[in-house]
Amino acid sequence: MLTVDVDADAAVEARVRKRWYKFRQLVPLLTNKDVSLQMRGKLYRNCVLGCMLHGSETWSVKKENELTLLQGEMRMIRCMCGVKVTDRFMCSELRDRLGIDDIITVVQ
Repeated sequence: MLTVDVDADAAVEARVRKRWYKFRQLVPLLTNKDVSLQMRGKLYRNCVLGCMLHGSETWSVKKENELTLLQGEMRMIRCMCGVKVTDRFMCSELRDRLGIDDIITVVQ
């Protein structure tokens, strides 16, 4: 998936699409109020994040790619926690509730 000029844009976009596909498959479990936030975080980390990070060792990630990854991750985290953007929760607080790490830290 790397282009001739060793740019990871196509690879990142493809893996982000895969992540959203896997997330949509698991939405009934990831947004279920009967499932604890810690369990939702484990499910997200193992299934969704694992699917997205496949092959990420070869990426030369740029700032635009990092921003895309972070924005998508926060949309998913807010959906799992049942929080809206207007509720003004800090990203780190929501990640702590789920027990997951920052996507950029994981990719690096």
